Parts: sequence; C-alpha cells; structure tokens
Amino acid sequence: MGFFDSDIVQQEAQQLFQDYQSLMQLGGNYGKFDREGKKMYIAQMETMMERYHIFMKRFELSEDFMAKMTVEQLKTQLGQFGMTPDMMFQQMQQTLERMKAEIEATGG
Repeated sequence: MGFFDSDIVQQEAQQLFQDYQSLMQLGGNYGKFDREGKKMYIAQMETMMERYHIFMKRFELSEDFMAKMTVEQLKTQLGQFGMTPDMMFQQMQQTLERMKAEIEATGG
C-alpha cells in the first residue's frame, strides 16, 4: 500500500489542511485580539507547526515513491526562494517568537 493510500494519512492531511485554513482565517483578525487571545492564537500556531513538521518527517522517512516526490517538490519550490524545509520551519518559529515578544513588550 502506498503512503497516500493510507486512510490515516489522508485523514491527517485533510485535518491538518482544514486546521491550517481555519487558523489563517482567524489570523486575519489577530490585531483585534486581546492579550490572552493573541497568546492562544500563537500557541495554536505552534501546535500546528509541530503537527506539520511531524507530518513532513513522515514523508521524508517513507519509502513510498509518491511521498519522496512530494518531499522533492517541496524542496524544489522552497529552493526557488533559497530555502530548505528546515529553514522554513525555523523562520516560522522565529516569527511566532517575535509575536510573543511583541505581546510582552507592548502588554497586549
């Protein structure tokens, strides 16, 4: 059975995508959130990034041809911007850390 034939992989991918889309829509109102709302949003984003990172590691470790192709496509796309997947995750984490620091510095 291929990597993408797994019901678990398909469900997880779909849930991850839906959760990400929901957070992105919610993030459009980030500036209107109070201090605790901003903290909750950042915590949810951190959890999302962790889930996404684990999911990508599964792709990388899989022996499935389509999974390997997906990883290579991502590397190629990111490479056009001079980035690697690890750099992408580091940059996202740095952004979340800056958002946390801003909350602490401004008190909200």
